[in-house]
Amino acid sequence: METNFADHEFLDRAKLPVSINDFETMRTQGYVYVDKTPYIYRMVTQGKFYFLSRPRRFGKSVLITTLKCLYEGRKKLFEGLWIAEQGKWDWQKHPVVLLDFTGISNDTPEHLQQGLETCLLRIAGEYDIQLKSPLLMSKFTELILGLSQQTGMSVAVLIDEYDKPIIDHLGKGPQEFTIAKANRDVLKRFFGVLKDVTIAPKLQFIFLTGVTRFSKVSIFSELNNLDDISMHDAYAALLGYTQEELERYFTPYIRQLSEHLNWSEEQVLAKLAEQYNGYRFAESEIKVYNPCSILKCLNLKKFDDFWFETATPTFLINVLKQMDFYLPDIEGVQVSKTIFSTFDIEQLEPTALLFQTGYVTITDVQGRLYTLAYPNQEVRRAFTESLLLSLTREAQQDVNSHVLRLTEYLRHEDFDAFFETMTAIFAAIPYDIESKRDEAYFHALFYLMLTASGADARSSVLTCKGRIDMAVFFPNLTYIIEFKCNQHPEAALQQIHDKGYAEPYRADGKPIILIGIEFSPEQRNIVAWKVEHFKA
Repeated sequence: METNFADHEFLDRAKLPVSINDFETMRTQGYVYVDKTPYIYRMVTQGKFYFLSRPRRFGKSVLITTLKCLYEGRKKLFEGLWIAEQGKWDWQKHPVVLLDFTGISNDTPEHLQQGLETCLLRIAGEYDIQLKSPLLMSKFTELILGLSQQTGMSVAVLIDEYDKPIIDHLGKGPQEFTIAKANRDVLKRFFGVLKDVTIAPKLQFIFLTGVTRFSKVSIFSELNNLDDISMHDAYAALLGYTQEELERYFTPYIRQLSEHLNWSEEQVLAKLAEQYNGYRFAESEIKVYNPCSILKCLNLKKFDDFWFETATPTFLINVLKQMDFYLPDIEGVQVSKTIFSTFDIEQLEPTALLFQTGYVTITDVQGRLYTLAYPNQEVRRAFTESLLLSLTREAQQDVNSHVLRLTEYLRHEDFDAFFETMTAIFAAIPYDIESKRDEAYFHALFYLMLTASGADARSSVLTCKGRIDMAVFFPNLTYIIEFKCNQHPEAALQQIHDKGYAEPYRADGKPIILIGIEFSPEQRNIVAWKVEHFKA
């Protein structure tokens, strides 16, 4: 790893931009800015209308404010960056309309319209433009025409987190869903202004960001000329940090972390990759780190689940629970590429939703078939823990302390303690959430518990003779687990033997332990279990 100046000088001059989402602040107040201007230059010179979907806390607001400063012609802020060094950008000053939906009220469609109107009036006031129409859409038209006429330049329109008025109301019941649909309709009409034949010639650039990519039958039916670059290879590293960027820009902080932990730099880099890397947004094999988590880790000099501290995935968890989505299917699920472009709030596709919100990512592409899985350990552990705790809401603290012990019990083959803990957790689950008390239901909860505890648990593992219910892997030990409802655990063990489930793991040379588990739907718990050491 290299840097252009001594570590102590770098640390004095370049601060970590923890919770800094504004380009101007980063450039004027001494924060590290990872230069993304090569991607930005390509985008602004090869097209006019763009949409980008990325998970929350991934740098969308920094990108939006970078574009704002670029179109305002603020060349000084870009000194030393690629786009200024190349000398190809003309630095003409364009009027900019920036609408940040994180700061606009959306609890009702009326408040959403009022918030948008306030934003338009504020921007108009900055240019001494009078908006005379009482209608929101007409005000938007007046603003763009007025800005173009007054400055003699075309207008850049930048929209940050456009979908927040919708996703804020998903997964919260019928009344909130009605608000989500009403807000969607407001946005559809509002953005329709940008397609008007009198407005389009006055536009220099349009850029929308959000978490979710809605299908063209809703909002984007009004903006069907948007170039969706969310899964383009050329922009796979537009947001997030690549491995090269991490080592180029943050070397002194990585060294600080290694000294603090008394680890080698290689150990720190390996742990950072395991914990925070792995996001892949295109067919290109480029992977990126979550910037929020990396910055907090380096700042606090510890490894933790920082992304989830910023905002728990409440809306997603509620949606998955309402749809009775089978969580073990997440890892290794294979889907067609078409699911990423057909998302709509009235026909939620849980796998697409998980991808767009960052809880699964692309691990392999074969033609139009995509394999998805958790991107890293932070997401894998924290998401499953959040979902498990949402199911056991009446005893969260007790459940949390129990879950953390499960992996160690298995590692040390303490089966009495393991199953005592498992039955205690099952007992804490409220009766009202148990819509399906079948084998798949217990299987899913068992998976959640082990994954939340940090175990490398894999569900429905495919073999040549069938699917293993669950396999759990340790560096020097492998578990094969089979579940049955109202059947003795011996039947589960017999199935493992009959199907040869342990055979693929013999070559690893590690001990293999077989576990058969009987669940009782009536008692809503584990009622029997049996352990057997596999003999080759």
